[in-house]
Amino acid sequence: MTQVTMKNIVNLAQNRWFVYAWSEIYGWLANSWDYGPYGSLLKENVKFLWMKEFIQKRPDVMLIDCALIMNPKVWEASGHVWGFSDPLMDCKSCKARWRADKIIDNHILDTWANEPEWYAGDKTPWEVLEKYIQDEKIKCPDCKETNFTEIRRFNLMLKTHLWVTDDSSSAAYLRPETAQGQFVDFPNVLRSSRRKLPFGIAQAGKSFRNEITPGNFIFRTREFEQMEIEFFVTPWEDDEYFQVWKDNSQRYFTDIIWLKKENVRFVPIKKDELPHYSKEAWDFEYQYPFGWWEIETLANRTDYDLKAHMTHSKQDMSYFDPINNKKFIPYVIEPAMGLWRIVLAALCDAYTVDEENNRTYLKFAPKVAPIKVWVLPVVKKIGHLAKEVFAQLSEDFICEYDEVASIGKRYARMDEIWTPFCVTVDTENYENWKVTIRFRDSMQQELVDIKDLNNFVRERLK
Repeated sequence: MTQVTMKNIVNLAQNRWFVYAWSEIYGWLANSWDYGPYGSLLKENVKFLWMKEFIQKRPDVMLIDCALIMNPKVWEASGHVWGFSDPLMDCKSCKARWRADKIIDNHILDTWANEPEWYAGDKTPWEVLEKYIQDEKIKCPDCKETNFTEIRRFNLMLKTHLWVTDDSSSAAYLRPETAQGQFVDFPNVLRSSRRKLPFGIAQAGKSFRNEITPGNFIFRTREFEQMEIEFFVTPWEDDEYFQVWKDNSQRYFTDIIWLKKENVRFVPIKKDELPHYSKEAWDFEYQYPFGWWEIETLANRTDYDLKAHMTHSKQDMSYFDPINNKKFIPYVIEPAMGLWRIVLAALCDAYTVDEENNRTYLKFAPKVAPIKVWVLPVVKKIGHLAKEVFAQLSEDFICEYDEVASIGKRYARMDEIWTPFCVTVDTENYENWKVTIRFRDSMQQELVDIKDLNNFVRERLK
C-alpha cells in the first residue's frame, strides 16, 4: 500500500482546483490560501453535513452568525487580551522567531531526548522553559546556534483599528474564536427562543490568530474556519452530556465524513494542561502524514464564560429553572471543530492509489464529494443531448459537464477529482431514453432510464 505524503496531497490539491496560494500573482503571502472551485465545494459539504447532523436533525440546537469584530471589552472579559499569548523567542543569529515550547519539541525529536516530567508544552511556566533551553544549550532549528533572546509575551489576536484615529482608543480585534459570540448572545437567544435547558447555540465562521509558526499546508493558518457549539446544561448534568457529545463527535467523523476509524482517536487532555476555563477536555485527533493532531476539542467550560461576561457587563446571564424553581449560571459543553483541518483530514483519508488499474483518485464518501455527477457526451457533436441530461441532474446535484479529450482521459480526470458518478451519453442509448452511469470505485457501468436518473443517483448518495 502506497504511503500518502503531504507532498502528494499538496500537489493534488493545487493541480486540481482545490487550493491556491493567496495573491500568488504578487508573490504569495506565506501560509495564506484560497479555496478553488472544488475545494470550496468540498469545504461547504463538510460544513453542510455538520449543520445537518447537529442543527437540522436536532430540536435543541440553534444556529447564529456573529460579527467578526466585537466590542473589545468582550476579549477583556474572556481573558484573551492578557492570557491569549505564546512564549516568543528570537534567534539572534538568524532572526528566526520561535515559540519556546516548539524549540524544546524540536530538540526532543531531533536528539531522542526524554521529555522532562514537568514539561507541559506552552502551559509550562515561561521561566522554566527559558532556563531549560539555556541549561541544555538547545539549538535554533534553523541555524543550529544557541543565541536566543529572552521569552516575551506575544498576543495571538490580530489587532485592527476602528473610526478615524489610529491610536489605542480605536483598537479592536478580529475574533480569535467564534465561541464568545454564543456566550454574549446567550441572553438574547434565551429570551427570543424561549428554550429550556439543555439547548445549544451553534456557529460556523472565520476566526483569526496571529500564529508564530503556521504551516503544514491548510492545517495551521492565521485565518481559518471553525464549527462550534456551546451546549448549555444544568451544572449537575454536565458529565452526562459531556459523554453524549463525545459519542456525537465519533459518529460525525467516522459515519458521516467517512474518516477511517484507525486514523482517528479521542485523547484526554492532562489536568495540568487544561485551559483555565475547562473542567475536562478531550482532543479528537486525526493521523495526518505529519503525525497525530487535533481536529476537534471537546471541553467542559463549566460556567466560566457566562460568569465572566456577567461580571464585566453587569448584565444578568443566569437561567431560571421552572421545574426546580432555581436560578443558576448554566454549564457549557463545547465541541469545537476546525473546518479546514477536517477538510485536510478528508483529503488525506480519501487519497487512494489503485496500482492494479494505474490510477490515483480520491475515495470520498459520495455526500462529501464536491462534484456528485459528471456528464460526458461520447463525442462532442451530441453535446446538445448531454446538456439536456446535465440540466435535469443539476436541478438536484452539483454537476460538471465535459466534452474535451477522449472518454478514457475524461474518466481518469473525473476519478482524480473525486466524482463518484459519471453519466455518459451516446446516440443509440439516448434514442431509447437511457444513459450509462459509471461508478468511480468499481469502474463498473450500468444503463439507467433517463426519467429515473435523478432518483438513481439520490439513492446512492445516501
